[in-house]
Amino acid sequence: MSVQDLYKQKRGVAEDAINLVKDGDFIIVPTGVGEPPTLLTALSDQRRRFTDVKVAQILAVRKYGYIDPETVNHVRHVAFFYGGASRAGGQAGWIDFIPAYFSELPSLIERGQVPADVVFSMASPMDEHGYFSLSLGADYTMAALKKARVVVLEVNPNVPFANGNCHVHISQVTALVESDEPVMEVGLPKIGPVQEAIGKYVADMISDGSTLQIGYGGIPDAVVMQLTAKHDLGIHTEMIGDGILTLIESGAVTNRKKTYLPGKSVATFALGSKKLYQYMHRNPALEMHPVDFTNDPYLAAQNDKLMAINATLQIDFLGQCGSESLAHLPYSGTGGQVDFVRAANRSNGGKAFIVLPATAKDDTISRIAPSLSPGTHVTTSKNDINYVVTEFGVAQLRGKSAKQRTLEMISIAHPKFREELTEAAKRMQLI
Repeated sequence: MSVQDLYKQKRGVAEDAINLVKDGDFIIVPTGVGEPPTLLTALSDQRRRFTDVKVAQILAVRKYGYIDPETVNHVRHVAFFYGGASRAGGQAGWIDFIPAYFSELPSLIERGQVPADVVFSMASPMDEHGYFSLSLGADYTMAALKKARVVVLEVNPNVPFANGNCHVHISQVTALVESDEPVMEVGLPKIGPVQEAIGKYVADMISDGSTLQIGYGGIPDAVVMQLTAKHDLGIHTEMIGDGILTLIESGAVTNRKKTYLPGKSVATFALGSKKLYQYMHRNPALEMHPVDFTNDPYLAAQNDKLMAINATLQIDFLGQCGSESLAHLPYSGTGGQVDFVRAANRSNGGKAFIVLPATAKDDTISRIAPSLSPGTHVTTSKNDINYVVTEFGVAQLRGKSAKQRTLEMISIAHPKFREELTEAAKRMQLI
């Protein structure tokens, strides 16, 4: 049977595809805009006929009907990382959370520690050889494909066919549905003077020929905006977004000096504009790979001068980062921050930056604290931290004593809190 015949045989409507789901199934969905809206809408509409079905995902970007506290016994969301659509439910306790390093999610699935009965994913149109591209989220989804009983793709002509290890063959697919709505666009975060000041400190420490990993947020994007005059930058990251596209279009990114996969920008998921998605389509300069490849600290560290730029919410005197919760309340997740901090630390000439505004709530709270708020989820440890950057300067902690770290951290706190922090450090016998 030809691949075209197989396609026609497996093509159907979302309502029929939902019939392949069984009570108790664990459904894996890709990161962000890789989520299939037609399938998840149909599942939401039919959710009350199921019992104990779970939908697991990093960063849900739409609040579908199934994300509903009244129907969690039917279909429940399970977050690997909270976003706007899932955060309130996580804080209220009716959305589940599985902590994990982003790089290790595929191995958790492969070992059966995270189930994968069903995969729902967006996909590009099929090529002449019978392959689809899961370009918007190769992440952990490629691992789930190998374990799942059922694989359902939502095929959309607006999804780019990207290169890399992100392809699935029609023979691996149980059912297909088609849609043609535009892929969801996610704009750049707002950048203000604080973000610009932090961005300048970091940008000044990044030299020509560096390879970048850039997390999501206003500060990482503020760094990007100040790198357009650099030369021969490379990209090895988890997320490709419009900030990186700006660097590519400016000519700052060439990937020529990369020491691992030279000539290629490498990522595991995409989150940006229509322009970004069009750039990704059959572009030989870009490859999308599973997250156990992009975020593996050993592999990413093969890039000399790897610069990892990630944000945190709170940090203590020793450099422990609470990047994913507000005290005990979950806010986001571990994601790939630790993966890339460790990669940059191993990289020849690499630098790992943790960035944050010095204060919160209109300068009423210092984000630099003597110790993390009780219940805070520690993301990056004191043993991994290197550079910490606020709008007041740069603290370099790796290799420093507890006393030296404390003094460095106080020096980049907001001036109005430095006396208070110094007194706290003395009471703790750190200085």
